[in-house]
Amino acid sequence: MKRPVAPVRPILAAVALVAAAGGTVLLAPPTHAQGAAVALASHRAVYDLKLASTRGKQAMQTVRGRILYDFTGSACEGYSLQFRQVSELDSGEGKVVVSDLRATSWEEGAAKRLRFHSQNYLNQLERETVDGQAERADGGVSVRLSKPGEKDFQISTDVVFPTEHVRRIIAAARDGKSLLQIAVYDGSDNGQKLYDTLTVIGKPIAPNQAKPTDAVAGQAAFATLTRWPVTISYFDRAAGEKTGEQTPVYAITLELYENGVSRALMLDYGNFVLSGEMTSIEMKDAKPCP
Repeated sequence: MKRPVAPVRPILAAVALVAAAGGTVLLAPPTHAQGAAVALASHRAVYDLKLASTRGKQAMQTVRGRILYDFTGSACEGYSLQFRQVSELDSGEGKVVVSDLRATSWEEGAAKRLRFHSQNYLNQLERETVDGQAERADGGVSVRLSKPGEKDFQISTDVVFPTEHVRRIIAAARDGKSLLQIAVYDGSDNGQKLYDTLTVIGKPIAPNQAKPTDAVAGQAAFATLTRWPVTISYFDRAAGEKTGEQTPVYAITLELYENGVSRALMLDYGNFVLSGEMTSIEMKDAKPCP
């Protein structure tokens, strides 16, 4: 289990999904101007994780954990993220594994540059470190890795970086879109994976509807904000091109506020699903753009 929250990774049959959802699919990535119109709030949130359901032969007996999500910045100074997810997984056979994923990143407000660093530990032993940067130019997106090994390569020009992905989801939700299909690069895993994503956006939830009972409850910053139920599925592009499989490697369901804050998480890892309840949130001041 390595992929964290987003916010909220071959594509599902888009035609079938459109028919089922009765909505509009946005196939071509929107212009940056659409995402740029979305202002994201600086905040620090903590989510407690627990096992919601299991499936398949390798069912988990218990899982518990916590996510720390610390996000700051603005469109003019860029966006910084500090993320940590610690999970204890018990298969019920006396085998308990503690997964500890730590990640930091900085993304330019204009969505042209991304710096990323992550470390993955299993039972306190470091299993993988990724460090690198990506930059968008006229000819495409160039990636330079220093870890796990030095490597330079180009990726598809249609990709967006993770913060820009969130901004485009919110922009699509505001425009009444119900489906959004975008390729995302975030430097995760070995730093060389490109994910096609399909986002399903539900009907907007007005501030006076289904009021939250978690840490958001009573917070003045959310009193007038709309939120949307969102499910984002991630697909390994390389695996899909090789095998033609259309199964997501990971999916996350959440309620996404128009300021970028997420609540009511459901993290689907395939053979088990975790729920994430927001137990605390601290809204932070950010420097206004000139």
